[in-house]
Amino acid sequence: MTKTTVSPPDLDQLDEHALRALVRQLMGNVEHLTKDVTYLGQDNQFKDAHIRKLTHEIAVLRRHYFGKKSEQLTGVQGSLLDEAVEEDMAAIELELQQLQDQPVAPSPAARQSAKRQRLPENLPRVDIHHDPDHTQCSCGCQLHRIGQDISEKLDYQPGNFTVERHIRGKWACRECEKITLAPLPAHIIDKGIPTPGLLAQVLVAKYADHLPLYRQEQIFARAGVKLARSTLAEWVGVCGVRLQPLVDALRRLLLKQTVLHADETPVLMLQPGQKNTKRAYLWAYASSDVAPLNAVIYDFTEGRAGEHARRFFGDWQGHLVCDDYTGYKACFTQGITEVGCMAHARRKFFDLQQANQSQLAEQALQLMGQLYEVERQAKGQSAAQRLQLRQQQARPIADALHAWMQGHRQKVPDNTGIARALDYSLKRWVALTRYLEDGNLPIDNNRIENQIRPIALGRKNWLFAGSLRAGQRAAAVMSLIQSAKLSGHDPYAYLKDVLMRLPTQQNSDIEDLLPHNWTPTTGA
Repeated sequence: MTKTTVSPPDLDQLDEHALRALVRQLMGNVEHLTKDVTYLGQDNQFKDAHIRKLTHEIAVLRRHYFGKKSEQLTGVQGSLLDEAVEEDMAAIELELQQLQDQPVAPSPAARQSAKRQRLPENLPRVDIHHDPDHTQCSCGCQLHRIGQDISEKLDYQPGNFTVERHIRGKWACRECEKITLAPLPAHIIDKGIPTPGLLAQVLVAKYADHLPLYRQEQIFARAGVKLARSTLAEWVGVCGVRLQPLVDALRRLLLKQTVLHADETPVLMLQPGQKNTKRAYLWAYASSDVAPLNAVIYDFTEGRAGEHARRFFGDWQGHLVCDDYTGYKACFTQGITEVGCMAHARRKFFDLQQANQSQLAEQALQLMGQLYEVERQAKGQSAAQRLQLRQQQARPIADALHAWMQGHRQKVPDNTGIARALDYSLKRWVALTRYLEDGNLPIDNNRIENQIRPIALGRKNWLFAGSLRAGQRAAAVMSLIQSAKLSGHDPYAYLKDVLMRLPTQQNSDIEDLLPHNWTPTTGA
């Protein structure tokens, strides 16, 4: 394309109005250039500050990793912490590379690791041929095949290792001696040996099946393939960074919903350089089970303060279904409407009935059971139909339950179990019965409790999160895995396909890879 040159105007030929118009145009150009320079300066300052932060963070991790053995933990705790440190270092190095837009020197751990061993000969090989789209040289002559270049990548289908042999024919022009070689397909880890299938297996085993990397290392060794835990950790760290844009996009879509569920659960965390664990928290936020979006986002934080929930919600305003934890209370003064959990209120009476065979608790359970029976009838109906059914059948039951609670609260002594159960419901009655006014609202928060249950089960295998960054990475990957399950997908098939397509996916089309939008690649 020919570049057009614009000649400057002849000022001597311009009249007063034209000169003024030219001056205004130039002043406007200067203003735009000043804004651009200011923006670039701020952007560079942000990048420099972020680079300094990451450089300090990786220095701390390296001091731990290569510190004196007497200062490190041993046994299973040491293995889990080392895994997290190795994953964190790989993730930080990739983030630094992206910020600096240039290759980063390999970490000391990578430099000290043994050279890559040849993949076992006994593994079956699958040949994948790559040849140029055409065999005619740019000079017009016919290309001739003179050899081939072979690179191997380790693939994994559940239960079986195979080796992909990528064979690229070498074609040469006898006239100009130009050699043509078809490019290899892009990979999440270009110069590594893992295929998307193997990476997906490692991620699903770690974050869905709760198998730490040192256990996976042992499992792979029994299958005849030696993969160092440090290598697996590097893969996990890189994948965490690569998948983060998907999690960010899913979070943006989740915050467009008008009804959200929220809950949190404690997870122990151990930071490098410290021998004692501290209590951190994993928060879960999910869409309603009647919403068009079926997704859950996990958020890992160092504490349980309400500021973490407020940071996640930002300026979102809608109906929040949650328990009575005080950390959410500030949200309800900022445009968020509280929806109570009837299951929590019911549990107070259930515990009393189980422990003491309380007749009052039994009566409360019977009335609450009638409310849940209405919900069973309303399942699968439209929001308008649910609202009508609730108004006709559930509202009279709720009014009777409220009157029953008020009457008995005046008769029971303070500081008793039944008094505390009654007070819990009476103080939250408006929030507990808000679902009666909107067919889109649920009766309880059981949906989010079902999404957080796998985390509670996984804690038995985790023991603790190795670092804040490791916890955040786990939350991100588990968000995609659990959301894939909610959409009816096999997490392994989903992650394998996403990791295969992600390197060439346009940022504008990133939402196509989200679990609720995903369709498998043909032949995947």
